[in-house]
Amino acid sequence: MSFNEADVQSALKNLIDPNTKKDFVSGKSVKNIKVNGSDVSLDILLGYPAKSVWDEIRVLVELHLKAVLPGVGKVSANISSKVVPHAVQRGVKLVEGVKNIIAVASGKGGVGKSTTAVNLALALAAEGARVGVLDADIYGPSQPTMLGITGQPTSADGKTMEPMMNHGLQAMSIGFMIDGDDTPMVWRGPMVTQALDQLLHQTRWDNLDYLVVDLPPGTGDIQLTLAQKVPVTGAVIVTTPQDIALMDARKGLKMFEKVGIKIVGIVENMSTHICSKCGHEEHIFGAGGGEKMCADYDVEFLGGLPLDIRIREQADSGKPTVVADPDGEIAKIYKKIARRIAVKVADMAQDHSAAFPKIVVQNS
Repeated sequence: MSFNEADVQSALKNLIDPNTKKDFVSGKSVKNIKVNGSDVSLDILLGYPAKSVWDEIRVLVELHLKAVLPGVGKVSANISSKVVPHAVQRGVKLVEGVKNIIAVASGKGGVGKSTTAVNLALALAAEGARVGVLDADIYGPSQPTMLGITGQPTSADGKTMEPMMNHGLQAMSIGFMIDGDDTPMVWRGPMVTQALDQLLHQTRWDNLDYLVVDLPPGTGDIQLTLAQKVPVTGAVIVTTPQDIALMDARKGLKMFEKVGIKIVGIVENMSTHICSKCGHEEHIFGAGGGEKMCADYDVEFLGGLPLDIRIREQADSGKPTVVADPDGEIAKIYKKIARRIAVKVADMAQDHSAAFPKIVVQNS
């Protein structure tokens, strides 16, 4: 029984991408279908990085076509990914060398936001993306320590800085500019926002698919500067299940909504604790808080991470979990969350409403 390219296309309309939950045809992933006698070859171009599941998707596509196309011979599916830039706040200039900016925020400190940010950045890189980290926590920069980077950035032209590199990430932080870990940044708000602007725009980011911005906790100057001047694709909120953390996380979420930045979803850190001695699992900070918050605000629950001493130890040593134990269970959770973030970013509408109204003063 013969078939043609249209039959192959039609067959793939019934196959759902497990990551996007859409069929491959409406997701515009199917490319270059070729039918040679009874043999079929095609490309599947994903809009999100997913190196760790390419083989899984290839097998899924090949088995599906063998099952639904009568008389099919050899089926060859080539899987790859391509990340494109997405819409940001209207009127905000894009950053050269950066396709998408993902802000990682929390309502309060101590919820593991910076650790989550660096592991998500490393997970996106492990999935095949080009990724950078901007440490926007001017008063408490922690990314240099977590990434195991020392020294100061260089400048080839005397005007811009080369990003620091480690674990395949491009990184920039005020922590690279100051002497010693115990030097405080005794700065007022305007100096802080100017520093953030310079770190972002005067760094020579090299063709990044994603720039992960590790924000300071709260809803102050830096967050507002980010909304007004930085082209943010979407924000990820990190919380713990604890009521007081959730209360502050809600404020952070509402702030992003007010300034026109889309919420990608919520990550619940320290969801459960598994005893290293007996294996007993316990909800130390409460259960289900992050999921309830997502239901209340109609945003996605991206995933939960355990309270595990290894996450802290690995980040403190300069080799976060995703690079220290890339095949471990916790790294798998980070990669799953990172893939989900990338899928959400790829799905985002190409139009944002204006973040801030234009104010016009007229003489009467």
